[in-house]
Amino acid sequence: MANNMAQQIIEQTVVSLARQMEQQVDRELQKLDNLGEDDIEAIRQKRMVEMKQRQEKMKDWAARGHGEYREIHSEQDFFKEMKGEDRMVCHFYRENWPCKVMDKHIDILAKKHLETKFVKINAEKSPFLTERLKIWMLPTLALIQNEKTVDYVVGFDQLGGKDDFDTPVLAERLAKSEMIDYNWSAGGKAAAAAPKGIRKGGGGSYKRTESDEDSDFD
Repeated sequence: MANNMAQQIIEQTVVSLARQMEQQVDRELQKLDNLGEDDIEAIRQKRMVEMKQRQEKMKDWAARGHGEYREIHSEQDFFKEMKGEDRMVCHFYRENWPCKVMDKHIDILAKKHLETKFVKINAEKSPFLTERLKIWMLPTLALIQNEKTVDYVVGFDQLGGKDDFDTPVLAERLAKSEMIDYNWSAGGKAAAAAPKGIRKGGGGSYKRTESDEDSDFD
């Protein structure tokens, strides 16, 4: 039963995003009034191929836990979740109001941006990770690309310095670090957001050891 429900959720997510992509293709074609029918058909065929490729990616992402914001409960799970991921955002949290605010926005973005995995882990229960990643303030988002920390979002200073920021502000901050795909032409809303590299990860990379239950940094 659980497997059937999970499969239904994956299929619904893929169908919904496929419809959005098809609508985008139609809008683009409507702008091309000056092109001939053959040109328009060629563009349509190209877009359809791209859309099918994207659908296959979305199926793979959904199967890997993308599209939802999940909590991981151990440091070993952190390494398992990260393995093989192009992009992963990990929220180091504790039970306080600022972290709950961050949870609200990440949950929205996780459903919208299947290209990135979003997870959370209790910082107080993961001392090894918090020490090695130098987590000193909560909430902190560790931005991970190809199993390497590339940047951090620490507290709310990079999000306007207040807890009532809008979700697009966080989206633009993540986009500055190339953590999500983002349509900049829609107009920016994160004027107060810091540029990429406010706090670098120091080049720390993650490496699996021979044991499946243990991991370490280079």
